Amino acid sequence: MIDSTVVLFNARGERVELSPYGAAITAIYVRDRQGRVGNVTVDEGGSAGKVVGRYANRIANGRFALDGRVYQLATNESSNTLHGGPDGFAKRVWKTGATRTSIDGSTMSVEFSLNSAAGDQGFPGNLSCNVVYSFDDEAALRIAYGATCDEPTVLNLTNHVYFNLSGDSSPSIASQRLWIASDEYTPVDRAMIPSGAIVPIAGTPRDFRKMRPIGAVAFDTNFVLDAFTGDLRVVAEAFDDESGRRLRVETTEPGLQLYTGKGNAFALETQHFPDSPNHANFPSTVLRPGQRFASTTVYRFMTTPSTELRTGD
Repeated sequence: MIDSTVVLFNARGERVELSPYGAAITAIYVRDRQGRVGNVTVDEGGSAGKVVGRYANRIANGRFALDGRVYQLATNESSNTLHGGPDGFAKRVWKTGATRTSIDGSTMSVEFSLNSAAGDQGFPGNLSCNVVYSFDDEAALRIAYGATCDEPTVLNLTNHVYFNLSGDSSPSIASQRLWIASDEYTPVDRAMIPSGAIVPIAGTPRDFRKMRPIGAVAFDTNFVLDAFTGDLRVVAEAFDDESGRRLRVETTEPGLQLYTGKGNAFALETQHFPDSPNHANFPSTVLRPGQRFASTTVYRFMTTPSTELRTGD
């Protein structure tokens, strides 16, 4: 039986609702410029709001080589493995820890944990992983992932939360504006598998270096984020003129997958690149015994006059 919803709330009457099924974000209620609280997430079904793994995004033909050994994974998107396979982490009930409040009372947090046995969906090594959600009085939702293994493996975790900053899941996101700190992206074939190339976004519909409307173009693109060092930095911002809600994304990750779904929601998934285990020029996703995987993403919500938006300059 799945435990009841976990709620993190702040002093401004805003809250984040979470579920142990998929360690999921099921709702984020934050203020608009009038002080009205609305849910800025959209349930698109499938992996929406959930933690996906062991490997977020795709691995070509469900196959990769590591230390001279080839591993065949369970496939669930034609011949490819998507989001960890047919029984990935998004379909698991995670163990729920106690909800905690910081000493100064400004932040609430909860930890979800999961053990994945060697051979799970074909991945090597026993993996112990956790995700800690924290929500503070400034309406910043911090997601901190951690993991260790007992054999060399590959790992790429993210959350597949969808946003509509209007606070209503029905309006189009075409007029909501977006800025992404990226000059390049990884082109893909018809099966959405990267070629291995890293190419400029200039002159393409993917150019969000200056904040502009998302538009009606359907996106499913991995952006190569600027200034990747493993430190937390600002990588994207989105804005809804009507509600005044602004979303700032900070991450330690090298990539950001923009996905616009059915046109009423967008995902900004912080991650390593798709199919990285099969491309030596992509940042490595290998995790070895004695190492600890650590990744942090912050979704920071605020209301801001449009005159204060980023232009990319």
